[in-house]
This record gives sequence, C-alpha cells and structure tokens, in this order.
Amino acid sequence: MRQIAVEGEVIAADAEDFQTRLADAQARLARPMCLCRDPGLPLYIARAGGRLILKRMPGTGAKHDPACPSYEPPYELSGLSAVAGSAISEDFETGTTALKLDFSLTKSAGRAPPAPSSTADKGEVRSDGTKLTLRALLHYLWDQAGFNRWRPGMAGKRNWAVIRKFLLEAAEGKTSKGKALPDILYVPEMFRSEREAEIAQRRASFMARALATPAKGRPLLLVVGEVKEIAPARSGHRLVIKHAPKFPFLLNEDIHRRLGVVFASELSLWNANPDAHLVAITTFGLDSVGVATVEAVALMVVTENWIPFESTNEATLIDALTRRQISFLKGLRYNLPMSQPLASVVLHEDATTPLAMFIVPNEADAAYRMTLDALIETSAIPA
Repeated sequence: MRQIAVEGEVIAADAEDFQTRLADAQARLARPMCLCRDPGLPLYIARAGGRLILKRMPGTGAKHDPACPSYEPPYELSGLSAVAGSAISEDFETGTTALKLDFSLTKSAGRAPPAPSSTADKGEVRSDGTKLTLRALLHYLWDQAGFNRWRPGMAGKRNWAVIRKFLLEAAEGKTSKGKALPDILYVPEMFRSEREAEIAQRRASFMARALATPAKGRPLLLVVGEVKEIAPARSGHRLVIKHAPKFPFLLNEDIHRRLGVVFASELSLWNANPDAHLVAITTFGLDSVGVATVEAVALMVVTENWIPFESTNEATLIDALTRRQISFLKGLRYNLPMSQPLASVVLHEDATTPLAMFIVPNEADAAYRMTLDALIETSAIPA
C-alpha cells in the first residue's frame, strides 16, 4: 500500500482519515512526499471527483519506483516532451493546470470553420508544440484519466460509465482561455431508454449554462464521445455519438471530406476491428434552434479495453500483453506527427527496470531509424 509523509509523519493511502489528512496538509501548504523512493519525492494535492488526490510534480514521474502509481516514463518517449511546461502548465500551489489550445472556443461571424484537428496532415506538423491540438487534448485527458494504463485487474471493468466518470474527473482543475474545462466539456451519460427524458433535460441544462457565458463571438463547447456512425444527413453529414443517439452533430461537406482524409487511418482501423471503439472530440456550437454543428473534430481509435492504438501491429502487441496479463503504459502521440518515433508501450510494474517497446513501421526510412536509434540511446530506460 502506498505511503506518503507530511512534515515527517507517515500516512498510509488506505487510512480512514486520509482525505482529512490531505485537506489539512493542503490548508497548511505542507508538501506531501512519496515514499516509494528514499529520499522521498515531492507530490502536490489536487481535487478530482469531489475528493483530494495526489499528483506527481512536473517532470518527476520517471524518478518514482516503477510500481508506484505516480510513475511515468521519461517525457522523451512520448508526445509529452513537446507540450509539458508549454502547452500544459501545472500550478502545484493551487492544484490547477492551465492549457494552451491551438483551436478556438468561440466563433466569430463569417469565419470559416477550421479543418479537422490533427497534427499530422500529409505528414507535416501543424502545431509547434506550444499549444494543444484537439487530438492532443484528447490524449491528455485520456492520460490523466488513466486509460492509457493497463493492469490485469482492470479486465471487464471499463465501460462508458467508467470512461465518462474519469474523463470528467480528469477535466477538473483544468482551465483554458479563462474557461474552466468542466464548464464547457460535454461527455454524454450512458444511454438508458427508461431515463431518456431526464438525460436529455440534464444535457439541455448543461449546454444552456455553458452557452450563457459572455464571450466575444458565439461560444463553442467540447464533446468527447464514442462514435456510433458518420452518416449522410438531408444536407451534409451527421456525426452520431453512441450515448446521445438523438442529439446528432452536423458536419458540413468540407469538414466531412477533410475528416475522411486526415483521419483515414483511424477510420480504416475502426472499420477493420469489430471490437474497437472510435472516440471523437469536437468543438461545436448550437444554432438558434438548438442544432449542434461541428467546428473542429479529431478521432482516436481504441481497443475493446479503451487503450489507444495506431496500427494493426500495435493492436496485436497490446492484445498479446493483455492476454499474458502484463501491465503496461501506452505511449500517446499528442502533437507528434507519425514520422516521429515514440514508445508504443512501457512495461514498468512487473520488473524492477522499466522496458520501452517500439514498433518500427514497414515503410520506415533511414532517417526514421536514425531518429529511433538516437531516442533509444538517450533514453533513461532500455528498449
């Protein structure tokens, strides 16, 4: 069981008064220390889901014991290297995080909608790393919610209700452009036909509150949900979210066309894997009659256990590790293009030394392999 120390006093994470002790430490501005290492490593206290939680200090994840809940692979092995400290700024005194986004949360009259949001359009990087694209924001929320981590005990325990709960908790304490993320993030409730009317009422109330916020231009909201289908509408197309089937998101022809180009790989993987889920994140606005129209969109394909993957080879690796009951942490790309190597997974809980695993694409050229070799050579863990 995890133990921490506050001003020299050791506290077990399973203590009945643990929340009270954390609240007291937070009020006294006392810094908790994780005792997975000697000497201990500093932590900070944040709030999520109505309770206080411990978070590692920025840049210290790789210093924790591999079996510690605060362990994180070195930044250089994932897309975090490009965004931590710039696009993602943690304030460990207040327990809040400021996010810099490369997409708008308002729409001015006459402005054309942006392209589907990805960092890799025809192999080129669209963001310089100082701001999060829509895909990068989805990766960040997925990471914060812990859905890129896998342990054998998690089998059969992930469904949309669980995904929603932890995504909303992950959004707590996050702000961007003066807005609190939970105030503008819509994550649909798990659909139940017998509660359809009350679910619709809660959705309408949330959106009314969110859109009432004063802004220059028409305010936009965010939605994260599982895609049920992308289908023709009477005019254009509609994106149907699985747990909000009667609240479609309209796509104009231009966005729909570019969606099929930018996210062709994700759509192909989703179509080829019947057990896979396709997760969408979009910005959207409501018109005067309450119809939702997509302004920007990004897609992410995940396994039946909700772990992101980028290729059939990566899905095979994740499946093999899962069947062999091996714990791992899945690397996420954030703003990195597909031409940039990153660790597919890091094995860290079942051995004293973490191990990074890479998948080399069949089409990798000499430049890719040189970059990969340099990454492995400079990393703090073997590959």
